[in-house]
Amino acid sequence: MEAIRVSFVTADDKPEWRPLFDGYAEFYKTPVTDEIADQVWDWLLDPDHVLEGLIARDPDGKALGIAHVRACPRSLAGGYIGFLDDMFVVPEARGTGVADALFSHLKTLSQERGWSALRWITQHFNERGRGFYDRYTGGPSDFIVYQLKSE
Repeated sequence: MEAIRVSFVTADDKPEWRPLFDGYAEFYKTPVTDEIADQVWDWLLDPDHVLEGLIARDPDGKALGIAHVRACPRSLAGGYIGFLDDMFVVPEARGTGVADALFSHLKTLSQERGWSALRWITQHFNERGRGFYDRYTGGPSDFIVYQLKSE
């Protein structure tokens, strides 16, 4: 595939962003209402909100993937890391370099912003994603994630 272009989302991207966000939610079997999607979209466009969105496009301009990232304080370093909250590539574009283009952009962003690391989580059943992530990291970290629910 020819060069993939990655950029921050703009207001004009919503019609293409939404199906990608829905695809991400479907992969994780998480229902997303219009209200939830609209809230996330508002965050992505708000320059005062920590969450930022990237969109990857093929040379013809077709949206093929998204990534949502934010700065996260790391107290032991007295600085920030980046945290990748969401990443999704349409199934028909997997293995074509779209995820690599997103990660390349994220690495550049991390360097520009002085983040000491970029972290993310994925679920154990995301075998294809884990295989991709292993190429960049050599394998998962030694941290275990716990979640306290507020229910």
